[in-house]
Amino acid sequence: MDYVIVSDMSLDIEHEFIKTHDIKFIPMEYVLGEDTFQCKGPESDEMMHNFYEKLREEVPTHTSQIVPNNYVEFFTPFLEQELGILYLSLSSGLSDTFSSANVARQLLIEEFLDAQIEIVDTLGATGGMGLLAESAFCNKEKGMTLSQNAQWLRDHVGNVNYWFRVDDLMYLKRGGRISAATAIVGTALNIKPVLAVDANGKLGTVDKKRGARLASKRLVELFEEHYMLDSSNELYNVVYINCADCIDDANQLKEMLLERHSELKIRVTMLSPIIGAHTGPDVVTLVHYGLKRTMVLA
Repeated sequence: MDYVIVSDMSLDIEHEFIKTHDIKFIPMEYVLGEDTFQCKGPESDEMMHNFYEKLREEVPTHTSQIVPNNYVEFFTPFLEQELGILYLSLSSGLSDTFSSANVARQLLIEEFLDAQIEIVDTLGATGGMGLLAESAFCNKEKGMTLSQNAQWLRDHVGNVNYWFRVDDLMYLKRGGRISAATAIVGTALNIKPVLAVDANGKLGTVDKKRGARLASKRLVELFEEHYMLDSSNELYNVVYINCADCIDDANQLKEMLLERHSELKIRVTMLSPIIGAHTGPDVVTLVHYGLKRTMVLA
């Protein structure tokens, strides 16, 4: 059975890849001020700049959960065409998206008895989902069946490493990850937390640095500690740097990495509004294949 590869808009992926690969995006909604927007695919850099400018002006923002019925409506046309579905979901450690997709799957296989639907918990987001989507297409092009491809992805989600440099501590406070007192003191001292996604797909702090440059250097150190040459993985040397409207910082990090590893293929993209609504502006992420994630963060 032929199948389609689907992701939600928590994913960040290189625009050039989308032009040559038929990835399907299930829309997600976000609210900015009093306006609701539907994100149906990667946004333009101009649009993302305007979004982050609004956040800098302290316009409130939040996102909406994808409910099971949204999945049912989105997946049904593919099943009616007798196509299988491989869906890459935002981490179950960050959202109930994965749970909603599985509820929809159960409803659909009761209606379409021959339906083949694989829901893969990426245990991550943003550029990591982009890496896994690229891998999914590589696997499909090599002839992997839907179930084989899904199993390969499940076997490798833990090898995708996520490092974040956060600029605005108030977004972490609003998300309940740090206290108001910590946010106020940290802002006054120019503290930049360095975050990671752990083995359970949850976000936590791994370090704190004073100033953006030291925080970026720490990202490079973490990369060095977890990067691994792996000839069995075609994308081992592909790195995603996603930024929340701070392209100069992203390019600086890119150069820091290339000085040490000329073999890297680095994709620099904007951070989607679905993730950016929770992290705030001027965030830089570094995502790559490497050693298996083992840390568990409180």
